Amino acid sequence: MDLEVKTEGSIVLLKPITKNLDASVSTDFKAKVMDLINQGNTCFLLDLSQVDFIDSSGLGAIISILKNLSLNNGNIVICEIKAPILNLFKLTRMDQIFKIYPHQKEAVDFLMPEKTPHS
Repeated sequence: MDLEVKTEGSIVLLKPITKNLDASVSTDFKAKVMDLINQGNTCFLLDLSQVDFIDSSGLGAIISILKNLSLNNGNIVICEIKAPILNLFKLTRMDQIFKIYPHQKEAVDFLMPEKTPHS
């Protein structure tokens, strides 16, 4: 599974380059993110703009990453989520567990509030 990884300040931007985040790729996805966590990264932004479908394995991988980050005072925020996947998050009530933003900029502003201009 291809995973685009970029860093913006202390934020690691993750963008899975796959249509389906399912059982066939979820183990690889989780392993790649856990490697980044083990390197000391604690602040992640998951951009799901390329993903059209997530099954229980994919959702489980994302939840497992959140649990691991929580143990290390870390955080993961989700952005660019398509309607069917947002519906899955709502159905499973994961929308109450994860911060979900429609656009990457809003998610970055949440994760790095010191960069947000004050009016």
